[in-house]
Amino acid sequence: MNQRAQIRLLPDGKRLHLHDGPIDLIVEAFGASHEVESAYQSACARFVTVLDELCGELSYLRRACSPEAEWPRGAVARRMTAAVMPYATQHFITPMAAVAGAVADEILDAMVASADLSRAYVNDGGDIAIHLGPGERFVVGMVERPDRPSLLGTTTICFADPVRGIATSGWRGRSFSLGIADAVTVLADRASAADAAATIIANAVDLPGHPAIVRVPARELAPGSDLEDRLVTQAVGELNAQEVDRALAAGMRTAELLLRMGLIRSAALSLQQETRVVGAVGESRTIVTPSFERGLVHA
Repeated sequence: MNQRAQIRLLPDGKRLHLHDGPIDLIVEAFGASHEVESAYQSACARFVTVLDELCGELSYLRRACSPEAEWPRGAVARRMTAAVMPYATQHFITPMAAVAGAVADEILDAMVASADLSRAYVNDGGDIAIHLGPGERFVVGMVERPDRPSLLGTTTICFADPVRGIATSGWRGRSFSLGIADAVTVLADRASAADAAATIIANAVDLPGHPAIVRVPARELAPGSDLEDRLVTQAVGELNAQEVDRALAAGMRTAELLLRMGLIRSAALSLQQETRVVGAVGESRTIVTPSFERGLVHA
């Protein structure tokens, strides 16, 4: 039995904190008290098995995804593979690009399968899986910089919208990036799909060869990184307006392609206090100016 996992209710008595190694989740469910209790029990039971399952197939999950490769056995690993597979022929990507979103999807599905909830979310370090019942909604906040969160805008996701996943990527985040975006937040049908797409779009926001950008082989920073010797961004100097626009335009082209392919529903790309938006979702049909509504779910 897993003795590492740490499980506790947060001081507000409403949110559940689940921690095991690199996995750190905040979970909240809404509904009748006995349904919320049942959902939390299911979340805990599923959570304690996830990390060991992933570690058992880690060598596969760190390899570049290929349509010809044999699929993994574990449920979360298969979610990860499915999320990155649309990019496998055109980009270097491993299933690890979707790990946070896939874990969030898995825990949320366990909760919803065992309880009648009006709303719920699982937040895995900013990659969020959401559940909405009829007539329900979430207000989602999008940050400009993951390392120093500041709200650049919000959107409202309601039951009728297809979005059930939110993810953010960028060089300032907790994972490595090949691009220079401060943050790319993606809304998609599942958190795992949003996670993979955010990685691809953030990588595309770039100025190859620019002298103000510091890049280091991923292996030097993390010997076990799935990116191996690929250069990951460690610092971005001040860029002029034309350079910022050029880098964002490159990311926009990728985001627009993914939108046309149906892989995402919306994306917000940020670089040095400039933001571009692709697609629209939610009741407002757009990302609106910062709001501090109670109960905000941060992407």
